[in-house]
Formats: sequence, structure tokens, C-alpha cells
Amino acid sequence: MSDNDLLNLKTELVAEFDRLEHKVIQPAEGYLKYPYLIPAGFYKQMWDWDGFFIGNHLASVGKAEYLKYWALNLIAGIDSNGYVAGCATIIGPRPIFGKFAMKPFLSQGVYFASEKLGDFSWIEPHYDALMKVLEYRDKTQLDSTYNCYFWDNAMQSGADNNPAMNYFWEEDHRSFLAPDASTFQLREIIAQALIAKQIGRTDDYRMLMAKAATLEDSINKYLWCDEDEVYYTVDRETGKFYRRVSYSSFIPLIQNLAPDEKGKAMLNRYLTDTTEMKAKYGYRSLSKKDPDYNNKNVIVPFSNWQGPVWPVANYLYSIGLKNYEFDSELRWLASTLGTLVLNDIKEWDSMHENYHADTGEPLAPAATYVDADGKFVGFIGWNLCVQNILEGVTEDKWMLLELPPADRK
Repeated sequence: MSDNDLLNLKTELVAEFDRLEHKVIQPAEGYLKYPYLIPAGFYKQMWDWDGFFIGNHLASVGKAEYLKYWALNLIAGIDSNGYVAGCATIIGPRPIFGKFAMKPFLSQGVYFASEKLGDFSWIEPHYDALMKVLEYRDKTQLDSTYNCYFWDNAMQSGADNNPAMNYFWEEDHRSFLAPDASTFQLREIIAQALIAKQIGRTDDYRMLMAKAATLEDSINKYLWCDEDEVYYTVDRETGKFYRRVSYSSFIPLIQNLAPDEKGKAMLNRYLTDTTEMKAKYGYRSLSKKDPDYNNKNVIVPFSNWQGPVWPVANYLYSIGLKNYEFDSELRWLASTLGTLVLNDIKEWDSMHENYHADTGEPLAPAATYVDADGKFVGFIGWNLCVQNILEGVTEDKWMLLELPPADRK
């Protein structure tokens, strides 16, 4: 696609997103004291990482207050132990999986909102609660042997049926040290350290950065496989690599955890290889070589991360591609994914959560999901981040969610 065609694609997509954006923003109601963010369509609740990515997109277009509101609505649900539910509704928090906390995005959201707003003063009353959230995750999801973080099952990760983890947890009681869990929590620790520095908590800054440095080392020591040139999940019982190349394998690259040579080798060997992750319509959520690879239209009880193209996963891949200077791949992704979702909007007046990697067919939610007027409910949510990929490629205006490496001084 030519430069001019890419620019026209970006312009047309931005116009459609501007028209649809209002569907993800809800006015304050009931338990939710601030305007809140929803995926729209099939989902009416406020979710942890969905809201994080929606909020950061809105911040990138001059509406950072909504990311702050997302954070404040979640902070209101932090209990005395540091637990905070990953889903909230107008009638209160919605606990899922017992006392499993929200995915590790809260301190990052607080930091990015404050950075965009140029105001960290609002955090002070909530600082201790945010520290408790970090402590709670250490109690419930930090493996002391490996100093890496784990999910109890794939559903907790948000990549609901990721075969690199146990998704039939009632029969399979394994848990896995995970590249995504460990990297997201590393970024939480660094974000909290930066918050501490901004509000004068210098002792906490040093403590948190030392913790982050140790975690960076542990991720590369235990989750990186030199032989296969990739990050794997690791079975906590055996300490062995679970050799499944999935979406979660690439998350350490958003934080530049692989040295340049290794990161580039991993991207070349897996993400940009059409026999692995690269498909005609975007990057897959699971390697095509995996025995569980499929593109089934699944939303309940699992949303399908076993092959389909997820726009949010592709947005995260784009950060890794930018970090390791894969400019031609980024250009291909912007063209491919931008065209895919724009055509979806033209046909359905909405979008879908994911798409068949090899045909481009829109998947969940199915056409049978309609509102009271019989109109397809669709999905908006974090698909808005496709705009950020296009703006990066066409305007050099990137949303990389950059956090520095651990301060090792």
C-alpha cells in the first residue's frame, strides 16, 4: 500500500472511530462514581485490561481523564488485603475466580493517566492502596522459587483458552510461570516506582526498582529458551518449558526484555513467519504449527485465543515490532489490520473481537447477538488501538506505553 493509500486509510478509519467512540464511554452510575469504559456491544461491564487499552487510546486523542476515571473506579474496589476485582458494574465489583485480582494494569493506568494529564497530585490519597495491590499479587501469584509470576489458569490471563496454560482447570491443576503475567507485573512495579518518585517516596522508588531489576533477570533466566529463541511458559511443578508459541510469548518484547539480537531472532523466527504467527489478515494468537490451532467462532464460555487475529494482540505485537525496528512489518500490519476493521465497520456498523486469521471472516460475537431492535451488537473496545498503529506508521505518532527499564543504580 502506498504512503497516500495508508494515509487515506488512516483518515477514513479515524472518522469511523470518532463516530463509534461514544459507545465505550458510559456516564457515572450507581457504584461506579466516575464515567466508565466498556467494550460495548456484547459487554456492558467495566473490565480491567479492556479499560486500560481503551483509556490509553482515549488519552492518545486528548481525553486522558477517562483513563483516570477507569483507575479511580477500580481503586474504589481495593479491599483491606489489596484485592481488587477485575470487573466492576453499577451494582459493585464482580469477583471472578474467587479472590483472583484484576490483571496487572492498575499502577500503569494511574501512571499513564497522570503523565498525560501532567498531574500526579491526585494519587497521594490512593498511594498506599496501590502498594497493597502489589503486595497482594506477590502473596497470590509470585512463585518464590523462580521469582516469576504465574496464572492459575488461562482464563485469569484474559487469553481465555490459551493452550500455553491450563484452560480446563477443573481437570488440569497445573499452573504456569508466564511471560505475560511476569512482564505485565514488571511494568506495574516500574510504574509504581515512577509514581513513588513523582510524589516524593524515594525509599519506595529504590525498593521497587530493585525488585523490578531482579524480576527482569528472572524472566530472562527462566522463561527464555535459548535453543528455540523464544519465551515460553514454564510448568511450576517440573520447571520445564511448555513449548507452545502463543500470544503470551511475545509480551516481554513490549518491555525490550530480550537483547536486540535475540529479540530480532525471535520475531523473524516466529511472528513474521507465515508457518507460525503471520497470517493473511494479521498475526495469529497461536502458532499455526500448534496442534490446537483453530479459528472457531467462540465467545462463551471461552473467547478464542487459539488462532484468530485479535486486534489488541496485534497492537501489542506492534510495540515489539517497533522496539526491534521491524518497520516493513509495521507497515504491512497497519495496512492489513486497518483494512480488516474498516471493512468490518462498513458491513456491520461495528466490529468483532477477533477475525479468522486465514480468511478474514469476522468471528465473535456471532451475527445472532442482537439488541432489542434486532441490530447486531458488535464490539468496539480495545480495537480502537488499531488507530494508534496507523498513526504510528503514517505520522510517527506512536502509542508505545513506554516504561524505562529498572533503575539499577
